[in-house]
Amino acid sequence: MTLPNIFSRFRFRMSLTFLLVLFEGILAILFPLFIGYAINDALKGTYDGAMMLGALGIVSLIIGAARRLFDSRFYARVYQELGYEIGTIEGLTPSKQTARLSMLAEIVEFFENSIPQIFNSIIGLAGTLIIVASLNTKIFMGCLVILLVVFCVYALTKNKTIRFNTAYNNSLEQQVEILSKNDKPNLKSYLKDLMKWNIKLSDLETINFSVVWMLMMGFLVVSIIWSVEGVEVNYGDVFALVMYVFQYIESVITLPFFYQQWLRLKEISSRLSHVTAT
Repeated sequence: MTLPNIFSRFRFRMSLTFLLVLFEGILAILFPLFIGYAINDALKGTYDGAMMLGALGIVSLIIGAARRLFDSRFYARVYQELGYEIGTIEGLTPSKQTARLSMLAEIVEFFENSIPQIFNSIIGLAGTLIIVASLNTKIFMGCLVILLVVFCVYALTKNKTIRFNTAYNNSLEQQVEILSKNDKPNLKSYLKDLMKWNIKLSDLETINFSVVWMLMMGFLVVSIIWSVEGVEVNYGDVFALVMYVFQYIESVITLPFFYQQWLRLKEISSRLSHVTAT
């Protein structure tokens, strides 16, 4: 039951929700640009830009609400079908079945909530780079350098992330068995061991995030200086450029989190790989 296999099994309905996510992402890219238009028009005494911004907000709301209504029902059906298959596998102990149902919930949650955010981050990243390149070449080059550095930071910690997740899931699969023994000292030791791996994962994520955050904040400050350096610009244009840089930073910061989540789910899917579509 790998991630690609799950997508293949429900590909038509998943493709529909991914298409709606794509539209949402494209509309989200336009907000800073439309805010800049609204500011420039307001300074000229007109409100055409504000009307365009309001229309963009309404369209975004309609598409976003429709997708969420569809997703909540569709992914509930996915969990029910796959959960039934896991729950009826012969040869698995109740402890492992319980743990794997919990792991399946993580996979379904990833498809329902994380993938739309990944789409938005990737679309935002690509769209922002294109727009920033057209507005300020120096800031565009800075964006590329920052992206490369962030990639290197998380690539260096990949193996640790996989190792910690494997150890955590090994412990999780013993949970019901440990509880059924009603052995208080053993339970205390088990919970301490389980949380040890959880803490290691959290600490690793915190260190990576802190390094990336410091780099991003430094780049944001520099980009503000570069945006007004040596040229005469409109207030709305400067605001839009800085907003795009901030949007870019948000995308770069969130993508590594999803990368770590994907590494965890890849390890989980290997445990569920013997569950096949019927």
